[in-house]
Amino acid sequence: MLTCRKDSGIRSPSDFAGKKIGVWFGGNEYPLLSWLSKLGISASGGSNGVTLIKQGWNVDPLLQKQAHCVSTMSYNEYWQVIDAGLSPADLVVFKYDGEGVAVLEDGLYVMENRLNDANFVNRLARFLRASMKGWEYAGNNPDEAADIVLENDDTGAQTEKHQRRMMREINKLVANADQPNGIGYLDPSDYNRSVGVLLASGDAVISKPPKGAWTHKVYEAMTNL
Repeated sequence: MLTCRKDSGIRSPSDFAGKKIGVWFGGNEYPLLSWLSKLGISASGGSNGVTLIKQGWNVDPLLQKQAHCVSTMSYNEYWQVIDAGLSPADLVVFKYDGEGVAVLEDGLYVMENRLNDANFVNRLARFLRASMKGWEYAGNNPDEAADIVLENDDTGAQTEKHQRRMMREINKLVANADQPNGIGYLDPSDYNRSVGVLLASGDAVISKPPKGAWTHKVYEAMTNL
């Protein structure tokens, strides 16, 4: 999502013109590019477009007023902004899912020919089941999950407050997810939306809808374990 400073004059997407927006590249830029294209706003700068700034994994450009908006996750960087002294009333937030340009992110990826091996599919199914059990346990025991992260943080940079808050925020995302089949299931409508976003991004990351790019084979194998 995008988090913008209200004192920059931004209240709605129509206020983006002439502004600077921090964005993570390496694939994370496509929802924003697609949204700007949808809005008819150039990403090449100028008074009628926006200037994209390559953002690191922090919110410094927003705090230092080098950017009017920055990329944030609702469970992580947004709270870095709050912890730095700004309040929710100082900010305007735009969520990509609400704008119809959210894309699939974390997933399980495999070469298609490997799915012809029943033993390999079984291993993946057991891995997926274990992952789902892990997330379920973390969701039911958020403080313990945060403590496990802290115990394995060799940098010493993480804090109990931030990790526990992130776990609570992720719990909200999981609880509010519209997934009747539960987590671990790839909704074809989410896939189709993601393809549409990539095609509309103005970047040649894909030029046509991929064929055979997703499957429920592993998920179905997991449900039969």
